[in-house]
Parts: sequence; structure tokens; C-alpha cells
Amino acid sequence: MAELLQHVLTGLGTGASYALVGLGIALIVQVTGVINFAQGDFVMLGALSFALLAGAGVHPVLAAAISVAGAMAVGALVNLAVIAPARGADHTRLIILTIGASIVIQGTALVAVGTKARFTPDFTPGELRLAGVNLPLQYLWIGGAAAVMVTGVWLLLTRTLLGRAMRAVAMDPAASRLVGISPRRMSFAVFTLAALLGGIGGVMLAPIQAPDPQIGLALGLKGFTAAVVGGLDNPAGAVAGGLLIGVLEGLAAGYLPSGYKDAIVYGLLIAVLLTRPTGLLRTIAVARV
Repeated sequence: MAELLQHVLTGLGTGASYALVGLGIALIVQVTGVINFAQGDFVMLGALSFALLAGAGVHPVLAAAISVAGAMAVGALVNLAVIAPARGADHTRLIILTIGASIVIQGTALVAVGTKARFTPDFTPGELRLAGVNLPLQYLWIGGAAAVMVTGVWLLLTRTLLGRAMRAVAMDPAASRLVGISPRRMSFAVFTLAALLGGIGGVMLAPIQAPDPQIGLALGLKGFTAAVVGGLDNPAGAVAGGLLIGVLEGLAAGYLPSGYKDAIVYGLLIAVLLTRPTGLLRTIAVARV
């Protein structure tokens, strides 16, 4: 039982980072209808920038702030330079454009820093011992950051004018224009917000998974799987999907050969797309609304 709990808790810690990626993807889909395959690269930028700055002796708090701000700037640039000029294009073309943006971001990072992974010490060294389980304290940082960001996004969407404007655009872009809400500006805002989530997730993940410029692809796919499992336009479902995927990974890593971990996750993605493309949690989300 202790071994099972160990794998579940470790999976929840990793799944919290997937939840932030999936949340960013779901928010962009909800507001703009675009599936952003560059979301994982925002995480990569946050993690890699933090590792480089911390390794250069910059105070961790300042390094985290600079890394997150840099990820947000790249997210805003992707919107302005890639999405905004092609707003009238169909969704297939927009998806291809985000894939192209991901390749450019990854290639630029490879040229700038090389392929070497960068190691970063845990924010708080040590482990939490609970019911025979040893859980590194860094997983608590990830879980706490995810909880704060999910709560913050919920408050933003439900308690602020900006959040209500985003929801209005998600429901009816044409009607939103009639009342003075610009879908273009909301697109810029949601891409920047998604990059903020990715950057924070990257900073939290850096001590656990030594970042390099190529981790964005895998993180993006895991976040996309989380969003699909929860419903692509359902932010709350994307968070639950990320946690579910993390637990599945943790159990697979503990009880199966290492190669099965990714196979199970992507097998789940294929199964959901074939049998329930609206997401496993979509019915629950609609009932709550």
C-alpha cells in the first residue's frame, strides 16, 4: 500500500505540471478556438531560463520572475506575429502555424544554449514522510503553484471584467464586438495568460526534470492529452486530466517497464479521440455550468 501511495503522490506532483499546460491549452481553445501546440515550449522557456539564471548566481526569486516574464513575452509575440495576422484562416492552418511557432522556439533555444540539460537544486531540500511515503518537497511546490494558479484563473474568469470579456468572446465573438469587446485583444490576453501558466509550471518543474530545449514537445503533448481528456474547451477538465495523466504515469513507471509510460498516455489520447472526442469529463462540466 505504501508503494502504491508513493507512485500516486509522485504522479500527482508531475500531473500538476501537466495540468498547467493543459489549462493553458484549454483557455486558448475556449477563447480563440485555436489549439496551441507551442504551449509546451512556454514551459520549456520558463524552466530553461530559470535553470540558466539560477546557475549564473541570480537570486532564485528574481530568476523566476525574469523567466516567467520572458515566457509571457514569447507568448504575446506568438499571438502578435503568428495568430493575429491569420485570424481569418481555418483552424487547420492555425494549428499548423502554432506547430511552426513551436519549431522556431525550440530551434532558437537550441542555437542559443545547445542540447545540454541544465540541473537546478530543489527550492526546499528534503522529503516529506507520510504514511511510509517519502515525497520530495519540490513536488509540494509544484502542487501548491498549480493550486494557486488554477484558483487565480477561476477568479480572473468569474470575478473580473477581463475574465468576463474573455468568456463573452468564447460564447459569441460577433456579439462581443457589438458591445465593444475586441476578440483580437482577448486573444492577445489569453495567449499571454497561457504563457504565464507555462512559465510558472516550467520554473516549478526545473528542479525535478533537468530542462533542455527539447522538453517542450513532450510537455506540450502531455498537456494536449490532458486537455483532450478533460474536454478541449473545458479548463477545469484540463486540470483534472493533467492530474489523471500524472497518476497513470506514476503507476506505469512503478509497475511496468519504463517504455510503457508514454505508450499508456498516448494510447489514452487515441482512445479518447476515437470514442469520446468531447472529453471524458465533458458531461460533468456541462452539468455544473
